[in-house]
Amino acid sequence: MAKSLKIGIIGGGIGGVALAAALNQRGIQAHLFERANEFGEVGAGIQMTPNAVKVIKALGGESELDKVGFLPEALVGRDWDTAEEKFRIPLKEDCPRLYGAHFYHVHRADLHQLLAGMIGDTKVTFGAQCTGVEQNEQGAVAHFADGSRFEGDLIVGADGVRSVVRHDLFGADDPQFTGHMCYRAVVPFDQRPDFVPPESAFWLGPKSHVVTYYVNGGKAVNIVAVHETEKWVEESWNSLSSREALLGDFPGWHSYIQQLFERVTEVYRWGLFDRDPMQTWSKGRITLMGDAAHPMLPFLSQGAAMAIEDAYVLAKALDGLPGQLDKALAQYEAERLPRTSRVQLEARERGKTYHLSSKEEQAKRDAEYREQQKKDPHAGGIKANWVYAYNATDFTPVP
Repeated sequence: MAKSLKIGIIGGGIGGVALAAALNQRGIQAHLFERANEFGEVGAGIQMTPNAVKVIKALGGESELDKVGFLPEALVGRDWDTAEEKFRIPLKEDCPRLYGAHFYHVHRADLHQLLAGMIGDTKVTFGAQCTGVEQNEQGAVAHFADGSRFEGDLIVGADGVRSVVRHDLFGADDPQFTGHMCYRAVVPFDQRPDFVPPESAFWLGPKSHVVTYYVNGGKAVNIVAVHETEKWVEESWNSLSSREALLGDFPGWHSYIQQLFERVTEVYRWGLFDRDPMQTWSKGRITLMGDAAHPMLPFLSQGAAMAIEDAYVLAKALDGLPGQLDKALAQYEAERLPRTSRVQLEARERGKTYHLSSKEEQAKRDAEYREQQKKDPHAGGIKANWVYAYNATDFTPVP
């Protein structure tokens, strides 16, 4: 039976804890290995779009998400220096009706804590740095830096963009620097400022764009500022930058952006790296999920959402096909790989669309935005309605 499976999850980020929660819901025990010494997601804000919220609802976490999240009125595209509205996608009222769930903004640490609170009695080993994986006729083995090892029926690599599990399964696959770097910051406010409307705002500029939205239940504003650069920037969440550097890369932007940036006290930056979609994620009794399987650019705000979807589908496949591990992994891939590949490639394209620099290209893009707005706001703008409509909980494994 699936419930007797011995499963090791390498990586305790959002994807790893989501998988542990989904397995726990089905009474399937797993052992989670996290290299940090405790749970405590770093980072800033995250957009929990309806497709991911449907999974969180199915896991029983919607009430908690409602406590820590913020419901934006709309997703709005704005001009970088005039604030002219290019498109408006209603969210707060429309998402439950169109997609069956709300669209939330939440702090990454709050989301991680919410998911970690649903893993039940899942065994967790902290300070566990995976150094490699292998497999034999009996199962799969994970090795750790302290000399320990885990032997199980299945090992899931949820260990992020620099995945050791992926490397051992498929060899070296160095990501390519895209020429984009990203600033992230969170600015707390005692009262909501007039210069940050209660929306998910996409400010589109030449070779740059800025996304702003409320987190912490509306008590802080998250900033994501992407800028094209010829200088290589490391891929790290923990590289401190400065308010001066942030302002220096966005000169002349609208006063709303300038006012917000002036209030930044701590800002991080890192380079954006890209990989092409994979052909398969599994070999034998080892598989991948989340960023280890399909790292993607943040331009559709789907990195964490895809990992959460993966977790639910994988858990459901394992539970629904007891004693058929190969079949379960094949159906997991068949359901997830086409979707995540499309999101990877379309996110790449959005990055180009947001950063058009010539007046002619911008005018053509903005005219298309206006036409789409007239026909159907949800099919226009960032064109993510197909992303939000998907429901991972509809997946049913076939015996």
